[in-house]
Amino acid sequence: MIYDIAVVGGGIVGLATARDLLLRHPHLKLVLIEKEPALSRHQSGHNSGVIHSGIYYTPGSLKARLCVAGRKAAWEYCTRKGIPYKNVGKLIVATEPEELPRLDTLMQRGIENGIEGLELLDAAGIEAREPAFRGIKAIWSPVTGIVDWAQVALAYGDDVREAGGTIHTGREVTGLTRKNGITDIRTPEGSFEARYVITCGGLYSDRLAKMSGGKTDPKIVPFRGDYLVLRPEKRHLVNTNVYPVPDPQFPFLGVHFTPRMDGSIWLGPNAVLAFAREGYSLTTINPRDLAESLTYPGFLRVMSKYWKIGFGEMYRDIFPSAYVKALQRYMPSLTPEDCLPGPSGVRAQAMDSNGDMVDDFFFEGSEGIMHVRNAPSPAATSSLAIGRYIAEDAEQRFAIGDPVAS
Repeated sequence: MIYDIAVVGGGIVGLATARDLLLRHPHLKLVLIEKEPALSRHQSGHNSGVIHSGIYYTPGSLKARLCVAGRKAAWEYCTRKGIPYKNVGKLIVATEPEELPRLDTLMQRGIENGIEGLELLDAAGIEAREPAFRGIKAIWSPVTGIVDWAQVALAYGDDVREAGGTIHTGREVTGLTRKNGITDIRTPEGSFEARYVITCGGLYSDRLAKMSGGKTDPKIVPFRGDYLVLRPEKRHLVNTNVYPVPDPQFPFLGVHFTPRMDGSIWLGPNAVLAFAREGYSLTTINPRDLAESLTYPGFLRVMSKYWKIGFGEMYRDIFPSAYVKALQRYMPSLTPEDCLPGPSGVRAQAMDSNGDMVDDFFFEGSEGIMHVRNAPSPAATSSLAIGRYIAEDAEQRFAIGDPVAS
């Protein structure tokens, strides 16, 4: 069979894309190809479970637009499908006077992005919402929530099958060759042929792009984030998401407190170089992945710029007491005995050879092929909006035809 469209990648972005394409074009013969034995095994299944409001992102950027639209669509989807979620809200807390201008800038950004119900709180307001926490000023976002994104992704997969799509797991794509208007998609278990291909490879997005002659940059460098979890008897101390004010000198959000749908409380994560693209522990090492990171000029430039911060992250990774000290800025009563080792995730951080982090969602295409080159957080929150964005792009790029109402 020659498929009309093949989607490579069974994470939440690939599944949302396949779903939207089939809802808009039910006649399509579509196949989704995933290298793991099951769907949603990596970033989609190893994240904090937050439904982001959209406050952080540059007004007018794809991240801002798609996060706000995706968050609203996620609420509606979960309600319709009976997937539990909670709007627990978020506090973004300043603990030092030098953070106040950044907090005010963030508030203005949230207003420009149309985030509903934002409030500025003083120290008493922070303590009233979260008695165990301290700060001098905070933004309260009531439209930040939590959900099990892996459950949502699997529901997207059910939608794909119900709409007539085919899903193959355990098929790692090793080659993409375009000839006479057809792309041959090679896997060790056999090949697929498709008129058009969309890759949503996450941690492997750069390698998939390279297979079809895509640009070298941006390059994926994996960063591991390790969490602690609050002991069950201390869970009552955290009711909402509590985040720091983002540091513009550091490309990650910093340690935070995250309630989960199962009642647990995650603390963190830190951010350290992963020694493998699937390096969920300190001892997991893939020589090829590690060599690519350590010899990439962009990563070396990032390390020269952020070496002091990077050393601090590594130190906290090795010494949990230092990790807890970072959390005590917001929750002074927290002790190392209150915390247990938690799970880990790996972020696919895209960067260019100049050492600049790719901040926005980024897509790249050539004849018959489209690659999702960068879709980090808030990709899960944005997934339905990203899927629609890619489907609309594909309609123009591939001349698929007029969509039906979806």
